[in-house]
Amino acid sequence: MKQEFTLTVYTENQVGLLNKIAIIFSRRKISLDSFNSSPSEIENIYRFTIVIRETEAIVKNIVRQLEKNVEVFKVFYNTNDEIIWQQIALYKVPTSVIMKDVKVERLLREFGARAVVIRDDYTVFETTGQDDEVDNLLTELSKYSLIEFVKSSRIAIIKSSEGVHKKVLDMEKNDPTKKPINNEFLNHKSMIFEM
Repeated sequence: MKQEFTLTVYTENQVGLLNKIAIIFSRRKISLDSFNSSPSEIENIYRFTIVIRETEAIVKNIVRQLEKNVEVFKVFYNTNDEIIWQQIALYKVPTSVIMKDVKVERLLREFGARAVVIRDDYTVFETTGQDDEVDNLLTELSKYSLIEFVKSSRIAIIKSSEGVHKKVLDMEKNDPTKKPINNEFLNHKSMIFEM
């Protein structure tokens, strides 16, 4: 059965990586509900947050495919119960409507919206929340001459994860290229390398 999954992909910041990731989804004809890219807690490592609606078996295959990319360190997939997530939304409403109707002001307070820009012709409000909260305010403001609306991609933190920071530190400790090579013949070079 299809359900909503959030994929968290930790990667290097390489040119063309976004295209490689997009191809994995497009080959399987999977549309992305949300896509966000941002720096992670580790310098030079980026974090993609991708939301899809699929079966868990297909999601597992996608995770394996993504992890085959050299630039990808780790991929996690989670249901909505396993993450803490938010979106930001902006609503543009005529200022005249807000000034005339007290219901709109109460409605905005009820949803925790705050004014970002106030002009004579319009006011822009911002709110954060999950889909239902953002969409419910959209439905209500549509009754009051809503001019424009936009919402961001999902950002998410995995509840039970330590992130990828510890894994990267462990990888650096176990990196064979950083270990000194002990050569037992190094101190005897004059005896060994004589011609």
